[in-house]
Amino acid sequence: MNLHQINPDDFVATDLDTGHKVALRDIAAGENVIKYGFPIGHATRDIKKGEHVHTDNLATNLKEKLEYEYCPTAVSSGPQRDGTTILAYPRANGDIGIRNDIWIINTVGCVNKLAEKLSAATGAFCFTHPYGCSQLGGDHLTTQKILRGLVNHPNAGGVLVLGLGCENNNINEFKKILEQAGPINTDRVKFMNAQDYDDEFAQGVKLIKELQSYAATFKREPVPLSKLKVGLKCGGSDGFSGITANPLIGQFSDLLTAAGGTTVLTEVPEMFGAETLLMNRCKDRATFEKTVALINNFKDYFTKHGQVVYENPSPGNKAGGITTLEEKSLGCVQKGGTSAVVDVLDYGDTLTQHGLNLLNGPGNDIVAVTNLTAAGCHLILFSTGRGTPLGAPVPTIKVGTNHNLALHKSNWIDFDASPIIEGKNLSDDFFNFVISVAEGAQPKNEINGYREIAIFKEGVTL
Repeated sequence: MNLHQINPDDFVATDLDTGHKVALRDIAAGENVIKYGFPIGHATRDIKKGEHVHTDNLATNLKEKLEYEYCPTAVSSGPQRDGTTILAYPRANGDIGIRNDIWIINTVGCVNKLAEKLSAATGAFCFTHPYGCSQLGGDHLTTQKILRGLVNHPNAGGVLVLGLGCENNNINEFKKILEQAGPINTDRVKFMNAQDYDDEFAQGVKLIKELQSYAATFKREPVPLSKLKVGLKCGGSDGFSGITANPLIGQFSDLLTAAGGTTVLTEVPEMFGAETLLMNRCKDRATFEKTVALINNFKDYFTKHGQVVYENPSPGNKAGGITTLEEKSLGCVQKGGTSAVVDVLDYGDTLTQHGLNLLNGPGNDIVAVTNLTAAGCHLILFSTGRGTPLGAPVPTIKVGTNHNLALHKSNWIDFDASPIIEGKNLSDDFFNFVISVAEGAQPKNEINGYREIAIFKEGVTL
């Protein structure tokens, strides 16, 4: 059996043939099981050395809300890449885009099919959703904030805001939300209520052609690497995620933040059990307190709905060798590397701080990539051990955790991280690959045309 021990203090190692855990020593019933150097749960019965460790003999230790103490730890950064530039589209507000697309953003789901028809006719990209009307309070504002983030996204050289005319989130109301982020550039953003035109399709095509002409005035130019903002995501994790793909993404995060760039870690429920690693890397006490609130408020969300906080991992995670949420989380947070946590954002907020940010939101793949996009991420690094074709509105680079997945789902996977198991250093290769995507190379989600959104919903629908 070919075993890999992650930390010298671990009680278990990973079988490199299966991704599942094997006991390195006898473990008594009730004793904590150590992996990554931290408890991933406790033994529910005596476990013998060499025995398979999984759902039949390991259970979570997770509880509801906790109290935390700020214990700052030394943080490190990646090698300096001062002076590095990438080719991107400078925007008038000082931001950059790594794409120069035309986006159709609906104010309401009623015009989804019109948006799809306009997209097919013009080459603009549309992102359908069911909301924008019949929502109350926080859900309505959440929809508006996410749509605002998409309208303002710098990868879009032009945007058609497509409304119906009678919805709660009608264009006049939505403009008030847009204007909170600053004046609207009417060359870049056009508005259309479908009810206002005899031929709404012809009017939509006319406006999109105007937007395409405006976007054509932008050209790629050398810009500082520090302008790049990258989202960090995992989905369909397996026992290799915390050994290969997630640490590789963490290395990229450290390289980018050391160069003055920005990375964003979300999926708050998949921080449960590993949250203190992030809390102790917070740049100051205020950021620590925001991180505590991030964790405990999301636990409140679970308990308010009568759910336990540890209702995770998924069936696919378990099939891939992950047993408890602590184990999943300890692998998940490695995507954030080792640099300081500089800010904590709420769902629908926009990035303002360079460095590693935490973003409120669930682990659900489609919701999370939408959340990262709306926050302003130019692209997303998405590790997966089970495989998924999912794509965000922005380039979504799939990093395979194991070679079998990369081999058999090459139409989904962009980068194979499995050679790390054999001791290969892929940091430079991966960094260069990501930069090539930033400069225009298409990952599989763009090649396949897989771009979609989903908006988080909590409350009543009328």
